[in-house]
Amino acid sequence: MRENSLKSAWGRGESTLGLWLSANDSVMAEIVGGAVVGEAGIDYLNIDMQHGLADYDSVLSILQATRTSDATVTVRVPWNDPGIIGRVLDAGAMGVIIPMVNTVEQAEQAVASCRYAPAGSRSYGPIRAGVVHGPDYAAQANGQIACIPMIETVEAIENLDGILSVPGIDAIYVGPADLSLTLGLPPGSDHDDERFTEALATIVATAKRHGIVPGMHTTERLVAKRLDQGFRMLTVTSDLNALQAGIRRAFAIARGEIDLEGGSGSIY
Repeated sequence: MRENSLKSAWGRGESTLGLWLSANDSVMAEIVGGAVVGEAGIDYLNIDMQHGLADYDSVLSILQATRTSDATVTVRVPWNDPGIIGRVLDAGAMGVIIPMVNTVEQAEQAVASCRYAPAGSRSYGPIRAGVVHGPDYAAQANGQIACIPMIETVEAIENLDGILSVPGIDAIYVGPADLSLTLGLPPGSDHDDERFTEALATIVATAKRHGIVPGMHTTERLVAKRLDQGFRMLTVTSDLNALQAGIRRAFAIARGEIDLEGGSGSIY
């Protein structure tokens, strides 16, 4: 079976950076997954079915378009549902990010959906995964597929020690906007509020104690801060955000608003 380079990097103690695929465009994904991945040092591409535009058909097209990419391709599924988790894994995804895992029972369900028996309850039928990942898929999938529950509520943090005691979790992924809301803060990527910083510190410390990789949705400006805090899976930007930023920058250059010789690389 194809090696999950994302999990291998975590096993070596490395931090990883990724790109969110919010669009449902396989051509854009193909371009990003080719030369851009190597040039930018992108470790993973995540297809977003929850808040992004992708449905199952476009997920399948994007997985096909990124088949030769050096980046690990994962999918954020719409919900903690065994049916859709199984479908995207059967289509060839190398990992799933699972929203709103708030209890031990929900964590157990998430893991079971990612693993074949006896470690889980995933139904066998890797219709595409078995072709593209090799004839030993069934024997190797439980060790290669990344199971990544999202920790994004106060309830999840209160139950975090129990959640991370569930065998089979490879990483957790913080959704800062939902976490902010449950803390009584406006949705956002970062806050100076002590409640927010303490929540992140608790997440990192608990993940480290259990040997699980802490991840988080972030921005290019916050990556260094999050790495210092101990996060090791960080989404830097999305395809649509990067597209908008690139267009703005191109027109700012055209209007003389950015002095390239002066070294200004941002219009923000």
